[in-house]
Amino acid sequence: MRTKTDTGNFATGKMWQRILAQSVPLTLAELVQVTYTIVDRIYLGHLSQQDSMALIGIGVAFPIIALINAFTSLFGQGGAPLFAISRGKGDDAHAAHLQGCTFALLLYSSLALTALLWLLRRPLLYLFGASDLSYPYADQYMRIYLLGTPFTMLATGMNGFINAQGSPRIGMCTTMLGAAMNLLLDPVFLFVFHWGIRGVAIATVISQVASCLWVMRFLTGRCAVLPLRRRELRVRKKTVLEIVSLGVVGFIMKATNSLVQIAANATLRTYGGDLYVGAMTVVNSVREILMLPVTGVTSGAQPVLGYNYGAKQQGRVREGIRFMTVAAVTYTCLAWILVLWQAPALARLFTSDAALIGIAPHALRLYFFGFFFQAFQVSAQSTFQAIGDARHAVFFSLLRKVIIVTPLTLLLPALGLGVDGVFLAEPVSNAMGGLAAFITMVRTVMR
Repeated sequence: MRTKTDTGNFATGKMWQRILAQSVPLTLAELVQVTYTIVDRIYLGHLSQQDSMALIGIGVAFPIIALINAFTSLFGQGGAPLFAISRGKGDDAHAAHLQGCTFALLLYSSLALTALLWLLRRPLLYLFGASDLSYPYADQYMRIYLLGTPFTMLATGMNGFINAQGSPRIGMCTTMLGAAMNLLLDPVFLFVFHWGIRGVAIATVISQVASCLWVMRFLTGRCAVLPLRRRELRVRKKTVLEIVSLGVVGFIMKATNSLVQIAANATLRTYGGDLYVGAMTVVNSVREILMLPVTGVTSGAQPVLGYNYGAKQQGRVREGIRFMTVAAVTYTCLAWILVLWQAPALARLFTSDAALIGIAPHALRLYFFGFFFQAFQVSAQSTFQAIGDARHAVFFSLLRKVIIVTPLTLLLPALGLGVDGVFLAEPVSNAMGGLAAFITMVRTVMR
């Protein structure tokens, strides 16, 4: 029987086994997490013809949700890798303080974001691509969704500390609990109470509350290797700078996702109208599903790589990077084939609107062209983040999202490609940004 110390010691055993032991539960957890929004879209996309506008309304709300996720990553993905590195060095006192400080930052920032986004939601939703037809749906959803922001940020941000303590199965249960409630409550609120998009939002918030309570119960209980204690909930400037300097990587990745989506929605509304904003909602939904195994493997690898880096086990770090990259590239090649083969079926999964089904498969095939390049980007980003190399991680995130894909999203349609240009911007940026990040990682970290 393994003790708590054995469970959290990543310096022993084969690296691929250690990474898979983390990755499989995390992938399942990510799969369940995605159901928070994916199931919502599936229900709304098939309710009635008018509810295709509800699907578009949720698509318009994506950038705000991405912004909330960005602040969650700023603190959660900054604190958890540093926590793993400190444990690898044997500095449990600093690791415990990192955990407490991260909790405090997540709590305070979530309250501030809830208030700010509530006040600014109308101008923001119009800025992010809403029309007069889709705005009422987006507003109904966001009014309720924002109330769950503190629970969402604490559950997601602190769940990384459960994984970093060697308990990925408990971390998986965090999202499974919330998703199970969401799956049960969605049909009740939609088909029994007939609350429409408001019912979907209420189900999501209730599920987020349940996940948050689960996370806090574990981190403050006896099963945690380093329990979360009240005396550690202090915000010290030095620790905040340490967390933010690494967490800015995840923040920029998520915030630039918001930027790209804003540019895409606005451009599609100009060149194609609400229908093409709906097509992008379908594309994003498929992407979230297909990226799950990639994010599962890379997220599972991060604490293992970080622990071994802190323990100065360079050979094991290189071994872990190789396994993570090969697994991610192999999977994304298979996912690309799936999209080429089953694009119409993937579109019908999210909508019964004939007009939307008519354009979404073509958009999917364009967007996912050369999908395996995405694996190089994610593997390199995760490696830089795992070892605390925020400088490279930030640069390559900005390179792909801000310097390449956002300008292309705005430029390619104007050059005569129309709406196709918006969907082609992603594969071009994946190839350019992904190869640049991976080659740099090989020439620096691997050597």
